[in-house]
Amino acid sequence: MNNNQYENFQETKKHSETIFPFNTYLCSIPLDFTEIPIHWHNEMEIIYIKKGRGNITLDFESHYVEAGDIVVVIPGQTHGISQLNNYSMEYENIIFELDMFIAKHADGLELKYFNPLLSGDLIFNHIITRDDNGYSHLANCLNRADALCSMDFPKGYELAIKGYMYEFFYYLNNICESRSLIKAEPSKNIDKIKDVIKYIETNYQRAITIDEIAGVCNFSSSHFMKYFKKVMNTSFIDYLNEYRLSVASRLLLTTSDNILEIAAECGYDNLSYFNRLFKKKFGVTPSAYRNK
Repeated sequence: MNNNQYENFQETKKHSETIFPFNTYLCSIPLDFTEIPIHWHNEMEIIYIKKGRGNITLDFESHYVEAGDIVVVIPGQTHGISQLNNYSMEYENIIFELDMFIAKHADGLELKYFNPLLSGDLIFNHIITRDDNGYSHLANCLNRADALCSMDFPKGYELAIKGYMYEFFYYLNNICESRSLIKAEPSKNIDKIKDVIKYIETNYQRAITIDEIAGVCNFSSSHFMKYFKKVMNTSFIDYLNEYRLSVASRLLLTTSDNILEIAAECGYDNLSYFNRLFKKKFGVTPSAYRNK
């Protein structure tokens, strides 16, 4: 079974063609899925909220978002999306590689604008609302790109898309501030947790012991448990189950595999235990979830 059929933590799925690495697609929560688990990838992502309201997680902090908000996720930044109570949310994902804006022969743009953005030397509000400075300009760039893509990609659309996105970065740069201080300790915590998340993504289908996962951080088991709880605000066991159940929910909707197979695929060799955990999280049994 191919894990790339759903977005998980360190995402490796290619979202666009190599020739023009820029792609957009619309998603709906909970129509398509109830959540996108925390993950990261090496592409840049803009999440443009079109309708409704929901939650966006950036670097393990949850934020409320609503229609009109623009979320800018830099490469390598952890992020996730989840439903807020019973509200629905429609949003557009814009995913692209920054290399498409960087010249092969140095012209100063990479050093002056893109490198500081990637390194975190530029500070800006990653969730830009209608009340923020520069919002109307940023939204206008995205709206023009949307309008062009809705025309079935007319001849030369790549030139216009690049122009709109260069303009987007121009306005984004205008609301950025330079960071003069060395990065604070929490960034180191995030780097270690990202290693843990990557390990979970690779090994969630089998049993993972506390000693084993603690070794990823070179921590003792007791220190790891305290560290994980402090950074993630949940226990490792609860987090692992949340991850596995999230994957299971997608497999129920996107495959014809029977429930026993899906439970095993997600690391559960006890079907009754899997059913109990699933119902606790989603409020219905796996079979009812699939039928719904």
